[in-house]
Amino acid sequence: MSQESKISVVINTYNAELHLRQVLESVKDFDEVLLCDMESTDQTLSIAREYGCRVVTFGRKEYNIVEPAREFAIHEAICEWVLVVDADEVVSRELHDYLYALIRQADCPDGLFIPRKNYFMGRFMRCHYPDHILRFFRKDKTHWPPVIHCSPVVDGRVEKIPAARRELAFEHLANDSIENIVAKTNQYTRNELQRRHGRRYGTVALLWRPLFRFFKTYVLKGAILDGKPGFIKAVLEGYYQFIFVAKHYEQSRQDR
Repeated sequence: MSQESKISVVINTYNAELHLRQVLESVKDFDEVLLCDMESTDQTLSIAREYGCRVVTFGRKEYNIVEPAREFAIHEAICEWVLVVDADEVVSRELHDYLYALIRQADCPDGLFIPRKNYFMGRFMRCHYPDHILRFFRKDKTHWPPVIHCSPVVDGRVEKIPAARRELAFEHLANDSIENIVAKTNQYTRNELQRRHGRRYGTVALLWRPLFRFFKTYVLKGAILDGKPGFIKAVLEGYYQFIFVAKHYEQSRQDR
């Protein structure tokens, strides 16, 4: 079988022992599992060896090297086709079979957005589904820009797995506590502030951006059907927007 009809799974890790066994169990039938580790200090590497993964190392220097590490990892893969999986995402057997059937087709797209099931307070969140992410592509037609939380860029035709095909979605095992979400809000808004430096937001944005994000999450995206966890998540979404705009306002005053 040529490398063009094979699939490499690429997983970037840093102290990822919590869910790693479950993730590796779900991808063990792919042609290659490549783990790109950023100098973990927990049991990540021993678990990877237990599952026979090929391991490469990308030196960890600072938080914003995650995307360069992804770019490095996908081009270290042996196979032409690459499926990028986070260390807290499970791949269903249905998705495995779907991808192999897809690459055998003459009109196969060069990239594929895959839906993802997310959870909060132990509950599947309708408001965060399908959460499509571009994670399957031809290696030689793809690069991953060195920008925090960006998506890979595919030089070719890209399609989406329909949201109705829930059996093909990634299962996102992360189930962040409110404390973790609040901590990440500070980190993520800092990164977003760097990306959006130079943009202008009026004073009204302090009110309408948080309110609109709450309304969008709770009503338009269906968090209202997710009970109290849905309401709490919608409030946290609005909180994120408030913190971002407030930081932007603070930075603008300092620049002046």
